[in-house]
Amino acid sequence: MSASAPTLGALLRGLRSREGWTLKQMSEKSGIPVSTLSKVEHDRLTLTYDKLYQLSQRLGLRMSELFAEPGDETVPQVTARRSLGDMDHALRVETPNYDYYYLCTELRRKRMIPAITKIRAKTLKEFGDLVRHAGEEFIYVLRGRVVVVTEFYDAVELAEGESIYIDSSMGHAYLAAEGCDEAEVLGVMSSSDAELLDSLLNIHEEQLGGVPDEKGSARARALPRL
Repeated sequence: MSASAPTLGALLRGLRSREGWTLKQMSEKSGIPVSTLSKVEHDRLTLTYDKLYQLSQRLGLRMSELFAEPGDETVPQVTARRSLGDMDHALRVETPNYDYYYLCTELRRKRMIPAITKIRAKTLKEFGDLVRHAGEEFIYVLRGRVVVVTEFYDAVELAEGESIYIDSSMGHAYLAAEGCDEAEVLGVMSSSDAELLDSLLNIHEEQLGGVPDEKGSARARALPRL
């Protein structure tokens, strides 16, 4: 190892800087106390293997990334993962106002979650509270017209072929536009959280009162929180 090899603290500071996280945000994502992370970043404390493993798993990192030296020419890891998806094999979650079809669900720990959503709710009263979750998302209108309501912007209406990209931690809702009984969109949600799909399904379970069954179908009894 070269004399200029970075410390674990420097690597964590660099990671926080790249992601734009505060210590508190990294603590929430990793499950490691703020005080511990602060000491590590200032090279006053190191982490046990168990904690390093926890850190890598929670933040979606490989263990080797925590020990990489600057200037290393690392060969990109090829996972060769592939998944074909269609509506018949999607994980289906049905609600009175929305139908969700999560695609390619046999691949676990994905950083992107593709889904087809059929939207019938026309008002915020039907939709419920604005939704917030980790990451970012892209929505492309396949059919009909959609009104996108966000916390910090005026509502915008999208027609077929139009799209929007938003910060998912900003409160948001998707509604069928006036005169449109049902709209259909392709959504791709992305996050550094490798368990993003599980998080989304947990939201359905907690908020909808419905749990996907063995056939990948759930019939919810309340409004959706995507």
